[in-house]
Amino acid sequence: MEAQDRIRGCLLGGAIGDALGAPIEFESLREIRRQHGQDGVTGYVTTWRGRRALVTDDTQMTLFTVEALIRDRTPGEVRQAYLRWLDTQEHQAPPPADRPHRTGTLREEGWLYSRRAPGNACLSGLRQPFPGPSPSGAPGPVNPGSKGCGTVMRSAPFGLLAPYDADAAFELAAVCAQITHGHPTGYLAAGAFAAIVARVMAGEPLEAAVGHALGLLGGRPGHEETSGALRAALDLAASGPPSAEQVETLGGAWVAEEALAIGVYCALAEPSPERALLLSVNHSGDSDSTGSVCGNLVGALRGADALPPAWVTPLEGRETIERLAAALL
Repeated sequence: MEAQDRIRGCLLGGAIGDALGAPIEFESLREIRRQHGQDGVTGYVTTWRGRRALVTDDTQMTLFTVEALIRDRTPGEVRQAYLRWLDTQEHQAPPPADRPHRTGTLREEGWLYSRRAPGNACLSGLRQPFPGPSPSGAPGPVNPGSKGCGTVMRSAPFGLLAPYDADAAFELAAVCAQITHGHPTGYLAAGAFAAIVARVMAGEPLEAAVGHALGLLGGRPGHEETSGALRAALDLAASGPPSAEQVETLGGAWVAEEALAIGVYCALAEPSPERALLLSVNHSGDSDSTGSVCGNLVGALRGADALPPAWVTPLEGRETIERLAAALL
């Protein structure tokens, strides 16, 4: 499979999972089934904005990560990109030509100027100075108690950088996660996710890629929550038929290690991209983030052509995603 198809698949799949899960993010499984039937949502449903196929801050921040990495693979460039994303959350539209503003192509796209339930740590972290990553294993200086899934949901692009070096992807993603989240679990889960994506991009099966990430985690102080969550996902995927009830044993995904575990479990347990994505969003928890993580994985594994066309075509921001995927390659 061509690298371009995997990159497109990863970014489009993540956005699709995000858009599938967004309308049910804060609903319990019982409420999801009451409203949508025993199978839960089976496709895009109308969001709180009266439209379908809308993405959230998960996809927004992922795209700004891509934009940064196209320019320069440094934490400073990534932070500047996230500050441009922050502008889209604080203003109604792109700035006029005569108003000073942070430059950036995405910064000029009007459709991104919409708040889609951004994480508090992402917002507050970007309003603080970032002195650089903390010493290994120590809480970071920015939001040291925060390990929300806002680190994981934006970190797949670090694994899409040729030559698909999982160790390098882990390091850069973990450092850049500390721009907003200082808890070791928050940034180590982001690093593990990027490493998994990198190994998948290199053609490795998902289970083996997760095993490699566990090896990278093992020697790092504070890795226990992330390592335990990934092992739980592997064990659950091998234990029997998947179900929403099985997903919920891994947690609600409001924190980084749980979002990563659920995304990994769904991608492992269901070989069909469509079924994996639906499994990843139909649960009581952070459905858009787990859908995003799962979509990144199945898209990188199977490629863009394996994603349901009925979900690709109406997806908000599709043209921008396609453009950035091509530029990243």
